[in-house]
Amino acid sequence: MTTTATRPATPPKGLSASRTGATAARVLRQLTHDPRTIALLILIPCLMLFLLRYVFDGSPRTFDSIGASLLGIFPLITMFLVTSIATLRERTSGTLERLLAMPLGKGDLIAGYALAFGTLAIIQSALATGLAVWFLGLDVTGSPWLLLLVALLDALLGTALGLFVSAFAASEFQAVQFMPAVIFPQLLLCGLFTPRDNMHPALEALSDVLPMSYAVDGMNEVLRHTDMTATFVRDVLIVAGCALLVLTLGAATLRRRTA
Repeated sequence: MTTTATRPATPPKGLSASRTGATAARVLRQLTHDPRTIALLILIPCLMLFLLRYVFDGSPRTFDSIGASLLGIFPLITMFLVTSIATLRERTSGTLERLLAMPLGKGDLIAGYALAFGTLAIIQSALATGLAVWFLGLDVTGSPWLLLLVALLDALLGTALGLFVSAFAASEFQAVQFMPAVIFPQLLLCGLFTPRDNMHPALEALSDVLPMSYAVDGMNEVLRHTDMTATFVRDVLIVAGCALLVLTLGAATLRRRTA
């Protein structure tokens, strides 16, 4: 008598809107049961901007000069932290393992996570931008909508980086440890503390390949110019391209293991 072995489901090729949407809905449902995470995502960037405004209460020009840059940096950092920890929690709990054993493509899974956290990134960026411009008095020469666009892309980039690094951490503590390696060098070299052309040539060259540099440059373009400039378009495309590239690399780190 011949016994036929049961083969694991073959992962589908290509993206599916239904599978991606179902994954995003599941992640959002889980996040609604974690109010601390929601608070970290939505409120912390606003709180940091609020504190920064009144730290420089006697020097509003200083807030204007760095507030726009931090409007892009804060969402990137918070989305990186929350996404890396939340995704790692799914890996260590076995949820991700079970999902990958189903007929669910890696692209669907990564796109679903990106869509879920991207939805929160839209809310986060809108609140932070509105607070900075219309309540804290951030003086912006260009359109606030362009600020919102860059802030949203920065948050999506943070989401992509968090998804990517979660593949290399064995615990939530290790996920947090990736922050000094991934975020801090970009923070130091992005031009927030000193213009990038004033740095040592080697550091300036390194900053030219780091996406946060273009996030800060894009914010500064809106701060100084009334119209959308070619430099702004370049910066936006680079940040968006880096986010897409990192998401693709994140999909490549997912492993399907079936019994």
